[in-house]
Amino acid sequence: MRHVHIANGITLVAVLLVSMPTARADDSRIVISTETKAKKGMYPIAVPLPQTGDPALAQLVTEVQTFDLNVSSWFKVLDPKSFLADLKSEDMSIDPQKWANVGAFGVIKTKVSVSGNTATLEFKLYEVDKGAAPVLEKQYFGAVADARKNVHKWCNDVVKYLTGDRDPGFFGSQMTFSNSKKIMVMDFDGNGVYAITKNDAINILPAMSPNGKTVAFTSYMRGNPDLYTVATGGGRPTRVAKYNGMNTGAAWSPDGRTLAVTLSRDGNAEIYIVNAVDGAVVRRLTDNRYIDTSPAFSPDGSEIAFVSNREGNPQIFVMAADGSNQRRVSMVGTWNQTPAWSPKKGARVLAYTARDDTSGRFDIVTLDLTSGKLTRITQNQGNNEEPTWSPNGLVLAFSSNRPGGQGLYLANADGTGDQHIVYKGQGTSVDWGPMLSQ
Repeated sequence: MRHVHIANGITLVAVLLVSMPTARADDSRIVISTETKAKKGMYPIAVPLPQTGDPALAQLVTEVQTFDLNVSSWFKVLDPKSFLADLKSEDMSIDPQKWANVGAFGVIKTKVSVSGNTATLEFKLYEVDKGAAPVLEKQYFGAVADARKNVHKWCNDVVKYLTGDRDPGFFGSQMTFSNSKKIMVMDFDGNGVYAITKNDAINILPAMSPNGKTVAFTSYMRGNPDLYTVATGGGRPTRVAKYNGMNTGAAWSPDGRTLAVTLSRDGNAEIYIVNAVDGAVVRRLTDNRYIDTSPAFSPDGSEIAFVSNREGNPQIFVMAADGSNQRRVSMVGTWNQTPAWSPKKGARVLAYTARDDTSGRFDIVTLDLTSGKLTRITQNQGNNEEPTWSPNGLVLAFSSNRPGGQGLYLANADGTGDQHIVYKGQGTSVDWGPMLSQ
């Protein structure tokens, strides 16, 4: 977090990386300019508006389906203006040829009905080349207020069917972020935003636990930057770590029992493992005169990525979870920070913030630690920082102050496709929580 400054003169570790003298001059002016983009084709799918049933609910269901599928990284939802089929006469069936003529590989037909406070949603998925019989059919029942959740369930079922459960959907998951004064939680698509801190102090750097039930964060509510946890639904925070100096940048271990944090209790910003309940130090991982911060666990807990200025400007390093085998992995650009580890099975990929040495802007890149492949996610869109991964490792969320509007955005993690804003306004340190059972 480069832009958070504390009123009493204390500056967070991540800000220190910007302001303190570097260990040695780095004269290299490597420009991150080459975009390495995957050539994955999007699956064109049509989501026509239901022609019967409650109009308001029909519109909502269509909008949620369209958004979910568009941001999934798998689909391109076709423009309804291109549709050739007679939607009223088709009802819940399809004329495959008419949909093939507009380039659709898939079509979703929907029927909505409302009885009192209960909504019934019926869905049928067709694959155009397989003819007029649906390949997937589902019905969901629930309160009208839960219609959005039920649409998310359906879209997860669609992704599961079409990908063979290789990359399950993330629709229905939540994120946490800070607006500097409060820690917020919202649905991944920006709906249902609420604050889980009620104090008037500065509250920053949230991290959601692996079970999605708790958020760790740093707060100045008692004057010092101490580490707290609070339930995802809100409530009274518990102070976990209150060592002298900074207690910041918490990262949960995959089992949720410990946290990797930056502490300056011994006079320098170093990375420690602490107990997630009482903050007791389990192990010190780094020990040098430079700044080490922003820890991030690998999915299996065997490694930790972090940021250090031990070789000059901030760069990304990786070490074993016991602190051994510390080595630099970011080799392009003079300023790299805020690493996040992909949760995708079989992948060893980091997303992080990189400064373009020509423009001075900050952008999101990913680095495959196995192949060394660097993929640029953003470019020429203002400053883009602090990436976090979707639960399936296919999408990144990050903060941006681009001309199109400041806020939190989603982008495909392979660098393809469009980017979508999900929250407008000040938002930093977004952290994407797990996909819970529905």
